[in-house]
Amino acid sequence: MPVFDGHPSVAIDIIETHEQRAGVQNPTTVSPTVHKLTFGEHTGTHVDAFNHFDPEQRERGIDTMPLEMFITSGFCLDFSHKGLLEPIDTAEIVAAIAQAGLQIARGDTVLLYTDHYRRHYGTEDWPNGPGITADAAIWFGEQRVAAIGVETRSPGVRKVSNSAVHRICGEMGFTHYENLVNLDQLVGIGRFQFIGLPLKIRGGTGSPIRAVAVI
Repeated sequence: MPVFDGHPSVAIDIIETHEQRAGVQNPTTVSPTVHKLTFGEHTGTHVDAFNHFDPEQRERGIDTMPLEMFITSGFCLDFSHKGLLEPIDTAEIVAAIAQAGLQIARGDTVLLYTDHYRRHYGTEDWPNGPGITADAAIWFGEQRVAAIGVETRSPGVRKVSNSAVHRICGEMGFTHYENLVNLDQLVGIGRFQFIGLPLKIRGGTGSPIRAVAVI
């Protein structure tokens, strides 16, 4: 699964087995009863908290964000024509919403399909995905969305708009999901219910989630 540079690798270890509990000597099977999981908050498909990039938002951890932000109406826009490191600007987003015959509403989750995961995950170009501009992030904030979601590892373009997009999300009170998959299945179907519940980590800067679209 995607793990950002410098973040802890995922490790899953067996802590206790059924055989140990039963006192079996020299068991021929290993049947776990408890695993130990080791990973960072921003592992795999995950959501960012407001405090992730901005020290001014340090008190606004994942545990302070209302559940209503993570269970919303949503839709998916097709930006699969975008190439490596290409920006997605406000005008393009507005045009894509109109072309899909949709209207953005307060509290929506808007997903951006770029097909970057299927094309480039596991290659040297995985970090070089397309992403939204800072102005587009401000526009999303002005629409009072709950969140945006991308299949890339960053919502903005690496070393161009990504840091600004992260800060804007925190400042304007919406969040974003990263490393989503299967967005190709959501293009062109209209609205659906999006669910991406985080763990309630005290002071957490984000959390892995299980993202679900209810069609």
